[in-house]
Formats: sequence, C-alpha cells, structure tokens
Amino acid sequence: MSHIRVKANRYNYCVALFVCLGSFTYGFTSGIFGTVIGQTSWWNYFNLAMDSSYGAVILDLCNGLFYAGGFLGCLTVNWLSDTFGRRRAIQIIMTICIIAAVIQTSSVHVAMLIVGRCLGGIAADMINCTVPTYISEISPPSQRGRLVGFHGVWTLVAFGLVNWAGLGTYFKANPNIQWRLLFGLQLVAPLVLLAGSFKLPESPRWLISRGRDKEGLDILERLHENPADPLHCGAKDEFFQIKNQLAQDNEESLRNLFQLLRNKKYRSRLLTGFFLQAMTQTSGILIVELANLNVIGWKPLMITGFYNSWAAFLNVINSFTVDRVGRVRAGGILCVSIVAALVAHYGTPDNTNLAGAGAAIAFMFLFVTFYGSCVDASSYIFCSEIFPTHIRAQGVGMATSGVFLMNAVYLTAAGTAFTKIGWKFYLVFIIIPALALPIIWRFFPETKGLTPEEIGALFGDEPAVGTNHIQELSETSVDERIKV
Repeated sequence: MSHIRVKANRYNYCVALFVCLGSFTYGFTSGIFGTVIGQTSWWNYFNLAMDSSYGAVILDLCNGLFYAGGFLGCLTVNWLSDTFGRRRAIQIIMTICIIAAVIQTSSVHVAMLIVGRCLGGIAADMINCTVPTYISEISPPSQRGRLVGFHGVWTLVAFGLVNWAGLGTYFKANPNIQWRLLFGLQLVAPLVLLAGSFKLPESPRWLISRGRDKEGLDILERLHENPADPLHCGAKDEFFQIKNQLAQDNEESLRNLFQLLRNKKYRSRLLTGFFLQAMTQTSGILIVELANLNVIGWKPLMITGFYNSWAAFLNVINSFTVDRVGRVRAGGILCVSIVAALVAHYGTPDNTNLAGAGAAIAFMFLFVTFYGSCVDASSYIFCSEIFPTHIRAQGVGMATSGVFLMNAVYLTAAGTAFTKIGWKFYLVFIIIPALALPIIWRFFPETKGLTPEEIGALFGDEPAVGTNHIQELSETSVDERIKV
C-alpha cells in the first residue's frame, strides 16, 4: 500500500533518535545488575558469599523485585501516558529512573539496594512501553518499522556498553568505584533525556484524541514536511484519518483492561501482543547467556560485551529491512538446540575442553544472529502498531508485560534449574518456541506499510476512512474536510 505523500524528514528522525535515550535507559538499567555482581567488591561490601544460600536469596530478591516492579510498571504506564500525554509521561518516568539510580549508587545496606532495584524495574518497563508507543505515533507508515526499530537498537547498545563498562571497572583498584560507578552511570541517559524532553513535540495522535486538533496537525506537518509535498497534503490526509478513526473508536466506552478483554476485537490484539512478547523471551535469549562455559573473571564480561554489541548491530539491520520484508519473522531454534547439546558435554564445571566451550560460545553468537536480525526489533514494532490510539498505551503495556513476566519466571528458576537438571533446562526454550511458530505464521497479520488506523481492519475494525481513499481526493477537498 502506498503512502507517497507522508515521509519522515530529518526532524522526525532526530526526535525518534533522541527519545531512544529512554530505550538506552531501559537497556542499561536492565543489564547493570548482572555486571555489578561480577565485581567481587560488591559481594565484599555487603558481606555476601557467592556460594551461600543467603547470597542466593539476595540475588533472587534483587532480580525478582526488579522484574516484579517492571510487571507493575507496564500495567500502570497506560494511565500515566493517557492522562498526562506521552511527553509528560517520559519526563515523569525519567525522574523515577534518576531517583532509583541515586538510591542504588548510594546504597549502604542491601535493603536500600533492593528498594532501588524495585523502583528501577518499575521505571524501566514504563519507558520500555512508552518509547515505542511514542515513536509509532510520530512515524509515517512507510518508515515506522525503521523508526520504532531504533528502540531495539539502542536497548542492545546499552546492554553492550554495560558489559564494557563492567570490564573497565573490573581492573580498578578502588573497590567502591568498581560497583558504585556502574550504578552511577545509570544517571547519564535519563538526565540528558529529561533535560531535552521539553523540546520534544507531543504525540500528534494524543493531542487530536484530546480535541487539540490544531496542535496535532501542526506537529504532523512539521514531522512529515518534505519538498515533494509543499502543501502538507500527506499530513492533512493523516490528520483526517486519525480524527475520523478516533471519532468512531470513542463511541465505545472502554476504560480498563477487563473491559478490553471482554471486547472481541481488542482481546485478540491484547492476547496477540502478550503472546508474541512472551515467546520472544521463551526463545531463551537471556538464558543462553547463563550457560556455564567454564569462563571466569573478566572473560565473561568481554564475551557478553561482544555478544550484545553484535546483537545491537543486527538490530540495526532488522530496523532497516523490516519495512521491506515485513514484521512476522522467527528463527534460532536450531542454534538453541546446538547450544544445549554442547553445554551438555562441555558446560560442566570440571570441563577442560576449551574447544567445546568455544563452540558453545560460537553457537550463542549464531543464535543471537537469528534473533537480532529477525525478532528483537520487529516484536516491539509489531506490538506498538496493532493497537488504536485510544488504547495504545494500555495495549503496549499489556504486551510488554509478557517480557517481564516470563523473565521473572525463567531467571528466578534458572539458577536452580541449571544446578538440578543442567542442559535439559534448554529444552523449554526449544520445544515451546517450536510449538509457537505455526501459531505466529498462521494467525499473526502482516502490518508493514499500513497506518495504525488501517491495521485495525486486520483485527476486525471497520476503518472510518483509508489513506489511499483520501489521496484520491483533490488537495482542495482535503483542506475543506479538516476542521481545526
């Protein structure tokens, strides 16, 4: 479907890239604790032993409450975004991120650290929902995949930089710098985003949904201004479609999750988004990094640094190709199978076969090659565009809760599972995705090139008006139809 009049300009790209500091914040906050616990100074400061049951409980609390907080955040962020707007929500969430980072950096007791991690989890998933929602609402259909895909790119860039920062501080002589500096680095991105957020435009779709039509149209014209469309006909087409679709959607009084789940066409979207995000984590993307490959000290930090940096590069490829090849992609099951087999033979603590351990690492990289280039960015793009404007924040929150819920389940169980059943734990991440693949291929609609309003037709909505139909109208008649 062609939308030749609506194209992202340099300003549109700059706004999307700048707001991805929130994506960076999510990635850095999510990955920092795994790097911190690789520093012996952290264990010594809190008088914890790595092989003690008490130390394991503390780790479970820090990880479990982070993801529990994230699950809570994704279920409440819709109220924040819908009530105060996308831009104000970003500012509030960044403030929470800063407070959480300060608490963690200045922790003098393990309880203080746990509180900081829980608060950080709430903010992390809030921004993980808000950034793709915001970018999807400012992006033209033909380039939305690329722009929303930046969210996945910068999330993985942050994960990679966390590992490299941990590698750098590992060799510092001052034990306090080793782990406090890592926690303190969480402050950088949210401070910059908060300072610059006052220059960000509000989401035009949110403005129009609040009756602020003139502001919404002005922002659409600025975001999609290009020399081939001097009269802003593309922006006016888009405005006309948004306004009519909102008028149709607002006839339904749906204000909470339970009402949405009772509505067939919205229930299918919610379950589709949640299922997709849950399956991305059931691919084993985080678990494969936990394989015991007989590497200790600074080497795991270096390996995961390369691993996540490679993943970030692959997300760039994904974001630049997704508008051409489509959203519905999956891969990597074979690679997880090979990782499981190699870990079964070469992943035990007494392993001396470095070639086998190296092969397992190689297949970890092969696995993330499939995942990063086909799944990671695409999952956020798909989930941010399948919901109509009036429930988008709530829908994206519900979908993204699948990420935090499954991570909480799998990462909490991982330590015990690897100890008790070893490589067999990987079978979960082989069998379940294999069963999910035909469901995704059969029932998930392709959404590339469509406006968010047109995507609704794929889920049973009756579009108020289609952009292609509008483009057949004369420029004068379009102007006459827009009332601001």
